[in-house]
Amino acid sequence: MARSLRFLARQNINVLRGCGAKLEARLAEMDLRTVLDLLEHYPRRYVDRRKRAAITELTVGEEATVIAEVKSVSARRTRNRRALVEVTVFDGTSYLKVTFFNQAWRERQLPPGTEAAFFGKLDMYKGRPQMTNPAVDVFGPVSELGALGGDARTGAKTGVIVPIYPQSGKAQVDTWQIQRLVAEALERAGEFSDPVPEVLLDRHDLVDRTAAYRGIHAPESDDEWRAATRRLVFDEFLRMQLGLVARKRALERDSLGIQHVVDGSLVSAFHAALPFDLTGAQRSALDEILRDMAAPAPTHRLLQGDVGSGKTVVAVTALLVGVQGGHQGALMAPTAVLAEQHHLTISRMLDGLVVPSDGTLMGDRPVRVELLTNRTTAAHRRQLEADLAAGLVDILIGTHALLYGELKFASRGVVVIDEQHRFGVEQRALLRGRGDEPDVLVMTATPIPRTAAMLVYGDLDKSELREMPPGRIPIRTELLVGEAGRSLAYDRLREQVAAEHQGYVVCPLVEGSDKLEAKAATEEFERLSRVELTGLRVGLLHGQMAARDKEAIMNDFRAGGVDVLVATTVIEVGVDVPNATVMVIEDADRFGLAQLHQLRGRVGRGGGDAWCFLVANPVTPDAEARMQAMVESTDGFLLAERDLEIRGAGEVFGDRQSGFSDLKLGRLPRDEAVVVETRDAAAHILDEDPDLSGRRELAEEVEDLLGDAVEFLFKS
Repeated sequence: MARSLRFLARQNINVLRGCGAKLEARLAEMDLRTVLDLLEHYPRRYVDRRKRAAITELTVGEEATVIAEVKSVSARRTRNRRALVEVTVFDGTSYLKVTFFNQAWRERQLPPGTEAAFFGKLDMYKGRPQMTNPAVDVFGPVSELGALGGDARTGAKTGVIVPIYPQSGKAQVDTWQIQRLVAEALERAGEFSDPVPEVLLDRHDLVDRTAAYRGIHAPESDDEWRAATRRLVFDEFLRMQLGLVARKRALERDSLGIQHVVDGSLVSAFHAALPFDLTGAQRSALDEILRDMAAPAPTHRLLQGDVGSGKTVVAVTALLVGVQGGHQGALMAPTAVLAEQHHLTISRMLDGLVVPSDGTLMGDRPVRVELLTNRTTAAHRRQLEADLAAGLVDILIGTHALLYGELKFASRGVVVIDEQHRFGVEQRALLRGRGDEPDVLVMTATPIPRTAAMLVYGDLDKSELREMPPGRIPIRTELLVGEAGRSLAYDRLREQVAAEHQGYVVCPLVEGSDKLEAKAATEEFERLSRVELTGLRVGLLHGQMAARDKEAIMNDFRAGGVDVLVATTVIEVGVDVPNATVMVIEDADRFGLAQLHQLRGRVGRGGGDAWCFLVANPVTPDAEARMQAMVESTDGFLLAERDLEIRGAGEVFGDRQSGFSDLKLGRLPRDEAVVVETRDAAAHILDEDPDLSGRRELAEEVEDLLGDAVEFLFKS
């Protein structure tokens, strides 16, 4: 019987011979608990035994891979107490001495009789050739190597190309133990069932699933493992795309929305009152959004825009489209500070605009914008809820808690969700089935790489704002190393304060807890007030402060009563103080690239010269790459692509989206072409079988990957 992935996922790894209780516990430390976990623990590289160098052919000073058997091993301490392990190996042509310093554990790893690959540079010591601290991949005890060389018990192929697996010194699991278990798992699994239609396999030149799993774990050629990898990467992205395409179609098919009137007088009056012209990018995005809103199906659109590109004007326009048709709007922000900022900004934008009202003498009333957060008093909240239900509140601004309460709108027409990356598929689903189907516009100032957006936001249409308003001068960004560099940053900050501008100092990121970060920020605030910023009006803002204290300090900073705001990343999004011109980020190498770009976007919002100083001493290649990218570019879309290259999709998106942590082989942006292919393939499959009722195994794989978020789509 052909085996499905769900069947293999339900087989405990201890069904395999040789996996006793001790090994089972050690494998569990590596999150290998089922047969499928094991088969999806893919090799990190391969060693081709045909391409090894014979010891007799090695040249001093050159790097090479030697595959040899350990003949003897000894360990001792040198005179300065350093651990020294000396290993003698033999490859059939000659002996070689391999020496390890400060790696005492090598004595346990390399007992006599072990076959391993040693990669390093040949040098001479006391007239004898040796390798010092080479990289080592253990194939296993020679007595066990039948499993790598065509042992009839396991059915494994001839071990000419040896897979090297991610292994764990901490869990005490070696690559040869995984090789042996994988060989048995493949034998016992037999044929794999393949739910991907044959027509798609032919179209994309893919091997079948049985060939893929055997080819990646026991290849006889480089072409074989490459073809296997391509098929398994295709499968990973296809499962994601099936879930997202099915969700998008279900929303369009099952939801009845509001057919908005998009050319009303309220929107025209709003645009006419703006002190600037809309950019071409804003007009283009509005064309797309308003076209959606005029249709009977609910809008589900992502608005991506770089810092300062004018997303708020676009979002307010969408809210006013609902209001002019007699509906209400809601804007949800991730934090109370950002909600308060939006309330302040939007109230000013809409000052003077009116809507029809039968109950007034003049027949109209001002557009009413209200704020609801945890700071709202109980009495005011009760009044707000009553007015909202009566249709007297036009736009309600608050945190995401607006979703979870029992708020009753008279007619909720449009919902705008700010900072989409904190608001995933599961939360978006809450907007459905609440008694009305509003149009939903989700927006982010953290640009998302194109291919990643196809996966993480595949259930949303997309609009982009890539054009900055006229007059915005790029922020000058400098990397400053050491105390001398630091002094330059604070000299510029003091100069700008003397010129009646303001600035921010962002404290180092503290891993562990918000309380630790708040403590570190408080200590930094006190030190800066005494030393670098003495004589200036310095304020402190961190996430552990009471809401009213946060609001008070932000109001004071906006009003110019504070010269320098010392803060944690609580200021990362949405804080808008046009007079701020300098941003100093301490220990900038601890922050992610997207976060650094967001922080930089807090300055230069008044249109003049502005500076961002990265005070750092980057010690890792990734940190160096992030700092260099920040200095070279202020384009958030370009930086998003760069961040993806540096850190990979799993790190960039973390837990924001189910499924990303399940990418075992897929990599972005490397696999951009496969993402596009699988989007088309998912559409092809769902065109023929919309609820996958005829392809239950494929539906199960999508459900097992993405969980309850998509399970309802495939219940036939």
